[in-house]
Amino acid sequence: MTVKRIDHVAIVVDNIDNALSFWRDALGLDMTHLEEVKEQESIVAFLPAAGSEVELVKPTTETSGVAKYLAKRGPGMHHICFEVDDIEETLAQMKARGVKLINETPTIGAGGKKIAFVHPSSTNGVLVELYQNA
Repeated sequence: MTVKRIDHVAIVVDNIDNALSFWRDALGLDMTHLEEVKEQESIVAFLPAAGSEVELVKPTTETSGVAKYLAKRGPGMHHICFEVDDIEETLAQMKARGVKLINETPTIGAGGKKIAFVHPSSTNGVLVELYQNA
């Protein structure tokens, strides 16, 4: 299991345009594109920053996990994502160590990447995403 780098930090927002007034306009990050991620019931704005990205995530339904998070906690930091070299191996090793996984097998996320989430109860309260390029 090898963590290659921090891929992105995801921030849940209720309005992408309003959020861009800080992240793009005030901070100066360029938004490269918007992508609807149907499997996650969200739309994501991608803002690269020094080899990583800030992702602004807005739910597209009221029943998605992101929508429930937003309703319960409000806008803000959602998760940190690490790129790994072999996501299946990483998940197997974590499971063997007793780490609670939200996804025991990868799903497909934005850009066709293999992704899986680690439950915050195993990470001291932080939602962690793992990803591997497909």
